[in-house]
Amino acid sequence: MIQRIQSVLLFLAFLLNGSVFFNALYSHAMHDPQQWLGLSFAIILTIASLGSLGAIFLYKNRENHQRWVSVLLLIQIIAIGFAIGIYISLGGFGMFLWDETIGLGLLVLALGAQLYARKKIKDDIELVKSMDRIR
Repeated sequence: MIQRIQSVLLFLAFLLNGSVFFNALYSHAMHDPQQWLGLSFAIILTIASLGSLGAIFLYKNRENHQRWVSVLLLIQIIAIGFAIGIYISLGGFGMFLWDETIGLGLLVLALGAQLYARKKIKDDIELVKSMDRIR
């Protein structure tokens, strides 16, 4: 379970999503005058991070594993959309938003880790099918 690369990548996505909670982007979202934006961002980010951690333990059923990671990709894209909205509402792009840019970059890296994990799960499925054909 742990030695598989997709498990490591999903744990990395969990860590990257979890580290956004300690970033300036999250604190700006929580101090927003419209409370729904910060709360929605927190809920989506929690689902994305805990979903990545939970998906590690679905390794026995590869098709189900791949399905859950695909759903997590959609949730991750929604989290990135919220982060971009918060980032733009802070005043656009500029040199003074480095901390917020790091938070947005962490979310994009988590998306990349989940994409690569899904690819590795698909490779495992194809490998098992080819071995079944050989038998």
